[in-house]
Amino acid sequence: MSIRPGTFLPLSHSIQARVTLAVAAVSVLVAAVIAAGLCLLIRNRVESEIFKETRRVATEWIGLMERGQVPPPAPTARAPLIQLVDSRGRVVTAGPMAGDRPLSTVRPTEENRFRDVTECPESERCVMLTAGRIPSLQSWELWRGEPHFVYVGTDQPPALRGQRLELLIGSGGALLAALWTWTTWRATGRILRPINAIRQRMSEINANDLSLRVPQPSGRDEIARLARAANQTLGRLESAVTRQREFAAVVSHELKSPLTGLRTGLEEALLYPEIDAREAIARSLPAADRMQQIIDELLAFARFRNTPRSSEPVDLGALVVAEAAARTGVPVHARTEPDVRVLGNRVQLASIVTNLLVNAQRHATGQVDVSAERAGAQALVVVLDDGDGVGKEDRERIFEPFTRLEAGRRLDPDGSGLGLALCRAIAVAHDGSLCVEDSPRGARFVLRLPLLTG
Repeated sequence: MSIRPGTFLPLSHSIQARVTLAVAAVSVLVAAVIAAGLCLLIRNRVESEIFKETRRVATEWIGLMERGQVPPPAPTARAPLIQLVDSRGRVVTAGPMAGDRPLSTVRPTEENRFRDVTECPESERCVMLTAGRIPSLQSWELWRGEPHFVYVGTDQPPALRGQRLELLIGSGGALLAALWTWTTWRATGRILRPINAIRQRMSEINANDLSLRVPQPSGRDEIARLARAANQTLGRLESAVTRQREFAAVVSHELKSPLTGLRTGLEEALLYPEIDAREAIARSLPAADRMQQIIDELLAFARFRNTPRSSEPVDLGALVVAEAAARTGVPVHARTEPDVRVLGNRVQLASIVTNLLVNAQRHATGQVDVSAERAGAQALVVVLDDGDGVGKEDRERIFEPFTRLEAGRRLDPDGSGLGLALCRAIAVAHDGSLCVEDSPRGARFVLRLPLLTG
């Protein structure tokens, strides 16, 4: 049962929305922190520069005041407001832009003679100024000890008035957060789009059609590797299912003939009373034996493929000599080298040698040669007969389950065609190989296995 292609679309949108909301929350928080820090930095920097100038002008003017003489105020472009105010709040002298009203009511003390303040009278502009107290000695010389105060300031810059700076930077931060969120939405969509396409295609694949493959993006990122891995898995799955179907078809075909013969013999015994029952049963037994042989070999083949392999050091030379000595019929000549050792399952490796020797004796005319030797980092077991050999076009086909050539059917009518397939499966499970190679006479089967080192 397949799933409709659109099933996963809401899920991808949900992921995209959740990711975007999370990024939006983080971006708003980060933008707020950056905006607050930037506002504080700008405000402090501007105020520091202004107060530095106003304090400099105030200090220089106070320093120029001498006995009986107060020099005229000297405003600057950055500090245009300057006043001298007595203790009763009257303006003694002032710059042209300061007016005749005191700029501030702040009265610094003797201990802290300068104070930086921002005055914002109602319905008037804000003024940033430095209030300075005239030293006591100068006050005695000039005004018989009456305290006097100097105010030097400037209008507050427009950016610092009210919350303008905060609003301006906050608007920029909000715009940045919105842009970041929109970029995340688009980027997340681009990332999820191929994933969504992969999920949709996966939902269309079912056991009846394994030929479909997921879209594979270009590049070498994680999504591209995921798509490639999915396609490789689907390819292996398709191959496995195809082999399983072919295997089932071949099994049913192989079992059909003996089952038909068995059923025919039993039906004849029922339809024709004159047929002796014991004789009918005796004629049916070979078909039953044939079925049992096929089923036993199928079970052995399946058991090998599904059972973990145990490993131990195996001396291939000793194993080959033992298996050759156990054979009867066509003579088997064994030749081995010392210390040809591999890591594997002794019983399974012995079954390979036995099957190869049985197959060689079946096709040989005079003798069979078997050898175990070292070849670099590999161990080689070679089984050679002096029969008709195997044609190049059939050298791979004979390792397929239930494949039997005409000569094999003639020499062994009761064979199942699983022996060589099981031998190759065991060799591959031991990280080795089994194949038929060229030889001047007969068939030359070569088993290669990794040598045991150390």
